[in-house]
Amino acid sequence: MFPMLAILLLSTQPIQPCIEGIASFYTTAQTGFLTASGEHLKDHEYTCAMPFGTFGDYYLVVHEITGKSVICKLNDRGPYIKGRVIDLSYSAMKALDRRKGLIKVKVYHLGKGPYITGPVKLVR
Repeated sequence: MFPMLAILLLSTQPIQPCIEGIASFYTTAQTGFLTASGEHLKDHEYTCAMPFGTFGDYYLVVHEITGKSVICKLNDRGPYIKGRVIDLSYSAMKALDRRKGLIKVKVYHLGKGPYITGPVKLVR
């Protein structure tokens, strides 16, 4: 289903990234903490934090170099470090890059969904 979703999203609609820049991830020490949306942060879920957006909306995050991508649900605010545009849960970051903690990404707003979060194989 994910490849078909990605094909439909990227081939029939001229969508533009809502933001581009550096992504980081929450540390595993923060798991269980309460997020700004009232949900608990869970390392195994595909969630994200951005300074804008509606909680519960879904975003497609694409690694600029490798093209790997994930769908994440917005449930927190941040990042609070200058130059970073999005914080990802541990699982979301590891799906994009297993070795790095900071990566260049393009972020696309998908809306309310329903979407299944997790890795997505994009067809170019």
